[in-house]
Amino acid sequence: MAAGSGDAGLGVAIPVELRRERRMVCVEYPGMVRDVSKMLTTLGGEEGVSRIYTDPSKRLELYFRPKDPYCHPVCANRFSTSSLLLRIRKKTKRQKGALGPEARPQVALDMEILGIVSTIYKFQGMSDFQYLAVHTEAGRGHTSMYDKVLMLKPEKEAFFHQELPLYIPPPIFSRLDTPVDYFYRPETQHREGYNNPPISGENLIGLSRARRPHNAIFVNFEEDEVPVQPLEAAVQTWRRICTNPLDRKVEEELRTLFNIRPIWSRNAVKANISVHPDKLKVLLPFMAYYMITGPWRSLWVRYGYDPRKNPDAKIYQVLDFRIRCGMKYGYIPSDMPVKAKRSTYNYSLPITIKKMPSQLVTMHDLKQGLGPSGTAGARKSTSNKYKLKDSVYIFREGALPPYRQMFYQLCDLNVDELQKIIHRNDGAEESCTERDGWCLPKTSDSLRNAMSLMIRQTIRSKRPALFSSPAKADGGKEQLTYESGEDEEEEEEDFKPSDGSENEMETEMLDYV
Repeated sequence: MAAGSGDAGLGVAIPVELRRERRMVCVEYPGMVRDVSKMLTTLGGEEGVSRIYTDPSKRLELYFRPKDPYCHPVCANRFSTSSLLLRIRKKTKRQKGALGPEARPQVALDMEILGIVSTIYKFQGMSDFQYLAVHTEAGRGHTSMYDKVLMLKPEKEAFFHQELPLYIPPPIFSRLDTPVDYFYRPETQHREGYNNPPISGENLIGLSRARRPHNAIFVNFEEDEVPVQPLEAAVQTWRRICTNPLDRKVEEELRTLFNIRPIWSRNAVKANISVHPDKLKVLLPFMAYYMITGPWRSLWVRYGYDPRKNPDAKIYQVLDFRIRCGMKYGYIPSDMPVKAKRSTYNYSLPITIKKMPSQLVTMHDLKQGLGPSGTAGARKSTSNKYKLKDSVYIFREGALPPYRQMFYQLCDLNVDELQKIIHRNDGAEESCTERDGWCLPKTSDSLRNAMSLMIRQTIRSKRPALFSSPAKADGGKEQLTYESGEDEEEEEEDFKPSDGSENEMETEMLDYV
């Protein structure tokens, strides 16, 4: 800190001390601040601002009515900056008894750098529409309903049976807080005498995107026959994409897998073969058809193989397993070692988060190292780039599943106790049903109960504190059941696919529809 002398004129440099250790965050508040504490309350307090600051993807929310739960916020975007926060004091010293030019007061400027501002939040968008909890009646004016719809303390039963006007406002009105141009196209001008063509499916605007040309064959459990060969379009598509030796190697590896085992899940294929996901979408319809119902749903079956006619296909049936959670199991969702990928408790509205742009697939990824620069070293580095861990499709005792919902094939349950349940009727299979396949009735329920017990024992060994209190483990009659709808479609950390449906089968089908 340094002070300038009174005779320092314009253009005179004043040395100051730069305190680099004090870094600050600036918020351009869209209003005149008269009470700092009330201003901080509209931003969620210091704790709320700190929480938003720790996550660079979040936007800062400002509630003009912080006590109103129906208040919609205005959001600020985060920017990086290189600024200084200065404190300037102007000291004026007047000369007593002086006349003429000497009567002018002496001015001294005192400057101090309080800190460096590296992050700034700017409110650049518009505030969302506000809908107050007010009922309007003709001739009676407006009546507030906050005391009737907000329960601020424990209330008696009469509170929930009082007559009230219907008040169900949406959580958000506008998905965007900045104006956008829709770019409407002008109406097509036709020549005189032009007649519209007859209505057909080809010139109607569809309700969704165009069909993806992957040419997969879907088979229901009720269908009589299964396809013995792929569609000609699927063959041509793969031949057009199969342009390098790596592609032909992947094709042979997948053909070998289907010769060893006629039915595979996509995740199991990904764990055994390193192939780009976009190429796998084209290669699988070239090798197998897709079952959408029955005990082999969401699985790829080798062409010509009908699991409904072969009792040996029992071991390839699918088991939809979800980790059970609730007070009677000794832990709640927040205590589970297996965390949910998506949760309604952490949901953010579209205007409150800046989503990172998705990375485009490059031709280098698809070609996998072809061309003059495609050296052997480069191919070696990408050999396992897209390969998943075998835990995404194999269940082992003592290991937790990677996701809360898993789709296992029965042959991939590597536990002797589970295999005994599966093979209870070996040699005595009579018919194949849509629910249980070639297994005995309720086999899936028995497997889920045994697997849940194993997982609970594993969690107990990893987190014994969760089961230390009997009241917590066996606690009460109130049961908080929670079964996540998470799918098992997730890639390694080095490859992030776009978000899909929470149901794995629906996610996979959307790749081909």
